[in-house]
Amino acid sequence: MSDRYSHLIVTDLKHEPDMSPEFRAIYQKFAKRILWIDDNVVPGAFQMNTSWYKAVPELDPVFAEHSHPAAEIIGFFGTDPEHPNDLHGEVQVDFDGEPHRIDRSCLIFVPPNLPHAIHIYRVDEPIFHFSVVTSGLYNDGAYQ
Repeated sequence: MSDRYSHLIVTDLKHEPDMSPEFRAIYQKFAKRILWIDDNVVPGAFQMNTSWYKAVPELDPVFAEHSHPAAEIIGFFGTDPEHPNDLHGEVQVDFDGEPHRIDRSCLIFVPPNLPHAIHIYRVDEPIFHFSVVTSGLYNDGAYQ
C-alpha cells in the first residue's frame, strides 16, 4: 500500500490559532476544539476549524468584531438527531453591527472583509461549530 497521501488526512489536533492566555482560559471553559486544518498543518490547505460549544462563555461577544480578507462559512448545528434543525441553544452573529439571533442549525456565509462578531447566549445541549476561511491561514483579531 502506498503512503503518498496520508499527510492529507488529519485525525489529531496539531495546531490551534494564536490566542492570548486569557482567551485560551475562557475558551477551554465553554468549548472543546476537535480539529484544525490550515496551510501550517497540510501545505496548500485552506483553513477549517471544528469545535464543540458546551456552555455560555463568560465573555460577550466571545469572538470580537473582526474581518477576513477571504470569504468564510460558519456553521452551528444542534446535536439531537431526532430534531436536527433545533440548535438547542441560541447564538447571534453581528454583520457590521447588525445583529441576527439564531436558534436553529445554520450555515452562515461571510463575504470577504465584512466585519462580524459571534455571541453565544444559550447552550442547552452541545453545539457543533465549524468555520472555514478560504485562505490558507486564519489571520484576524477574533481570538483576543
